[in-house]
Amino acid sequence: MGVVNVTADSFYDGGRYLKPERAIAHAMDLVAQGADLIDIGGESTRPGSHPVGEQDELDRVLPVIRELAGLVSIPISIDTTKSRVAQCALDHGASIINDVSALRRDPAMASVIAHSGAAVVLMHMQGTPQTMQLAPSYADVRSEVVRFLEERMQHALNAGIARTNIILDPGFGFGKLEFHNLELLRGLSSLTTLNRPLLVGLSRKAFIGTIVKKTVEHRAWGTAAAVALAVNRGARILRVHDVAMMRDVATVAAAASHGWPSNGEGR
Repeated sequence: MGVVNVTADSFYDGGRYLKPERAIAHAMDLVAQGADLIDIGGESTRPGSHPVGEQDELDRVLPVIRELAGLVSIPISIDTTKSRVAQCALDHGASIINDVSALRRDPAMASVIAHSGAAVVLMHMQGTPQTMQLAPSYADVRSEVVRFLEERMQHALNAGIARTNIILDPGFGFGKLEFHNLELLRGLSSLTTLNRPLLVGLSRKAFIGTIVKKTVEHRAWGTAAAVALAVNRGARILRVHDVAMMRDVATVAAAASHGWPSNGEGR
């Protein structure tokens, strides 16, 4: 899943793709690199970020989705917690709702998804983007994330969302300290018991920077290690900034962890 942030303040590429033409060009580059999905967001959810108004978010993402939908055949995801933004994005060509609040922020979101037949990503987050890194605390981060995702999945099912349309995200970096993220990565396979595809967003995250002692621009190799481990432990969708590099990492990790491709190449 290639990331296109149409934002001014995202932690890595904020401001680079705020203009629609630049965002579209970047999305097309990610497709050329081998992206299987494109995730478009108009509101940063980095720690300490400020909320964006509904109309501002629509003004950012709709021109990009509308144009991109006519250019690519792969699915387009909208990264939003607002039901109106989600509905408008679906109307213009998106087919996945990536909701970091796991349907908690906007009561109407579940209904929009259920009636549209769209897929949804339900993510774990302790707190809000404004507060999540102030003092996150867990008795057992793995079991608490599993219980949360199980509960949110049941909420989605009760709202009429098909089980086959649900994707789960443990929320690396969202209300978690370095050791929480590492514990979650080590035990990621425990989330496969929920029997839904796991999406992970590890790309250039702060905890990786803390480990390798590098700024966000120099965390690609650290990200590669985390991505390989995540694939080994059951991740099936990788939300990344560096598609070509991480596609190779994931391909080799999947071959080594889960068996060579059926065509036998490279044996």
